[in-house]
Amino acid sequence: MINNVQINQDDINKAVWAACDTFRGVISADTYKDFILTMLFLKYISDVYKDEYNKLIAQYGDNPDLIHAMMSKQRFVLPEGASFWDLYEKRYEAGNGERIDKALHAIEEANGSKLKNVFQDISFNTDRLGQEKQKNDLLRHLLEDFGKDILDLSSERVGSLDIIGNAYEYLIKHFAAGSGATAGEYYTPPEVSTLLATLLEPVEGDQICDPCTGSGSLLLKCGAMVRKNSGSKKYALFGQEAIGSTWALAKMNMFL
Repeated sequence: MINNVQINQDDINKAVWAACDTFRGVISADTYKDFILTMLFLKYISDVYKDEYNKLIAQYGDNPDLIHAMMSKQRFVLPEGASFWDLYEKRYEAGNGERIDKALHAIEEANGSKLKNVFQDISFNTDRLGQEKQKNDLLRHLLEDFGKDILDLSSERVGSLDIIGNAYEYLIKHFAAGSGATAGEYYTPPEVSTLLATLLEPVEGDQICDPCTGSGSLLLKCGAMVRKNSGSKKYALFGQEAIGSTWALAKMNMFL
């Protein structure tokens, strides 16, 4: 079974790059990267949630109240009907865009301040995807791309991968190369952020701020360096970002 094999970042990158085919020629890469990465986040938290639920069913199948109580304490709570798999099951029905937006809003509401406003600048129910039928077909294809076995993102398969940050860097790098641009406004090559983190030499107790945080990759590398050098998780990361959708991706990246 493919599900028993740990996924690697290259598999994820290839899968999300293939999913971009759904939007090519319809909207710009700078716009559809938000759809791709938001769907990646939703798929990941849905797979982890489903994985935990199945484990609890196997252990406490005769005690549904206990299972419900334990699921309500998960890192992310998914309301009924709001998971990726709920959306996937209804992909052939009309209203995919509205359904996805409602699911994201419900997830925001169910997770309090943790995900507050994270999805406010990202709407799948947009006229930029064409008339209703075309939009519905595009989003059905997107759901099917992420529903493939290769993108099973359960905890055992993902391990400690920084899947959103790495996929974000991969996509932005390829979008920039394809357009002949440098994407300097929102993309810092990983080699540069690794060098900066190394030169900074962050240690236990540091407070680190990135005023142009983008996807948050530099901050994450600084945090990883503190843990590597001192074995401590006592540090604080701060960032600001002018573009709302990029700020949202940074926040998703931090959680994952």
